[in-house]
Amino acid sequence: MPASIETDVASAVNDQGEESSGGATAGQKNWLRRGLEQPGGKLPLFDDFGQKISERTVRSCLEKGWAEPWFNNPLKPNWIVCKLTEAGRKAAAD
Repeated sequence: MPASIETDVASAVNDQGEESSGGATAGQKNWLRRGLEQPGGKLPLFDDFGQKISERTVRSCLEKGWAEPWFNNPLKPNWIVCKLTEAGRKAAAD
């Protein structure tokens, strides 16, 4: 896994080359909703039980445009610090 989060994040694409229109899973919505009340839409690194948010959840939300990288964490370069996008706010509200 690259240390830098400054990579291109492609839209989710199905076999026909069309953008995926699937809604957020329960886990994705839960994570996105937690950013609604945070300054700047910051998304948490940990869940309510102190466990690290699944990298799969984070990456899938990045790919769908619901979250975007915010900044590099110099202490933990492999952790992706994200914030909500407008699309993420809509996905959390659905």
